[in-house]
Amino acid sequence: MSIDNGIQVVLIDDDPHLRQALCQTLDLAGLKVLPLGEASGLTARLSRDWPGVVVSDIRMPGMDGLELLAELHGQDPDLPVLLITGHGDVPLAVQAMRAGAYDFLEKPFASDALLDSVRRALALRRLVLDNRSLRLALSDRQQLSTRLVGHSPQMLRLREQIGALAATKADVLILGETGAGKEVVARALHDLSSRRSGPFVAINAGALAESVVESELFGHEPGAFTGAQKRRIGKFEFANGGTLFLDEIESMSLDVQVKLLRLLQERVVERLGGNQLIPLDIRIIAATKEDLRQSADQGRFRADLYYRLNVASLRIPPLRERGEDALMLFQHFADEASSRHGLTLHELQPGQRALLLRHSWPGNVRELQNAAERFALGLELALDATPDNPNAHVLTSTSGGLSEQVEQFEKSLIAAELTRPHGSMRSLAEALGVPRKTLHDKLRKHGLNFANQSGDDE
Repeated sequence: MSIDNGIQVVLIDDDPHLRQALCQTLDLAGLKVLPLGEASGLTARLSRDWPGVVVSDIRMPGMDGLELLAELHGQDPDLPVLLITGHGDVPLAVQAMRAGAYDFLEKPFASDALLDSVRRALALRRLVLDNRSLRLALSDRQQLSTRLVGHSPQMLRLREQIGALAATKADVLILGETGAGKEVVARALHDLSSRRSGPFVAINAGALAESVVESELFGHEPGAFTGAQKRRIGKFEFANGGTLFLDEIESMSLDVQVKLLRLLQERVVERLGGNQLIPLDIRIIAATKEDLRQSADQGRFRADLYYRLNVASLRIPPLRERGEDALMLFQHFADEASSRHGLTLHELQPGQRALLLRHSWPGNVRELQNAAERFALGLELALDATPDNPNAHVLTSTSGGLSEQVEQFEKSLIAAELTRPHGSMRSLAEALGVPRKTLHDKLRKHGLNFANQSGDDE
């Protein structure tokens, strides 16, 4: 059992009378004390962020004070350890100070000496933990900026929300289109939380067959159904102590939703065919690409589960709303790909940059990452056509000669303008600043098509 963070002093002495007297001194001074008769097993009970100090006698049966000091500092070199010595142990105490002990007190000592040393050690511990927390926060922000690339207001806000929610125990609902990066956000929430040392288990509910989803999630006992020959630990139980990411939660059947609601409320899981309720220490992060409120109104998703999940939600903005983030992301993924393949990355041409900014990215970051990979490999690629832009955009990583670059730039400018609403060929020609006859010729030359939205070629 771990030691509660409310404990300020762990006092270890095998002499019950001295232990009781010292404990009373510390208690009267308003300090919360945990008295122990032996040092064995203490290190495993202390976390690295425990805010207290350890006071220990040097000579004890089993693990002595010097061994305890070495073990504690092996886990956290900044933990203050005060040692109590007899007159003959002063050389040992000096040795311990050189090994990193905070202080030593030679018996007999005044109560005020003990209190003064403990209070100074606690003040130092608070300072160390504050500095550690600041360094961790800075590292977390840098890590988020690397994982969630972009300077748009939407991404700045998303990173702020992730940083705030990661430190809590709240379950989270992530909303985002396909390819927007829902699992990246879920992993960031886990890695920036106090659960980072625990497992991160990701499962796509939409990819599971209806016949196996309950067994996969909740586990089963032998004989629970035909073919269940041995016990299976489900994903929820496997994620105990960590985080479970459940993607495409909207695809879960109503029956499974009932069990998930119970798990969220009671934090227990019951394997199929079993009677034992297994306690869970787990954080649930669910994700969906649908409007669950609308699904609940239509009876396809349980309303009570929706409201239970929607306490803390994060919306990932689609790439089309993020402006020049598309260029940053494209460069980021292209750099990664060229480094991975040992290739020299060619610079994006102005026309190519324009195409990247104009494209609506229906596949979001996943589509862009694939495009950047192909670009880094030197392959000519066509960005997926969309209803708003039926013309296939073409990017090439080779710069070519001047005439080739001019041709490519001209084509990219026309293709980019075709993404804007134009009711007539005349409107398109005026926007590009060319006669209609010239525009007709250039469209035919570049293999582009004008979608006449009004039926009027004028």
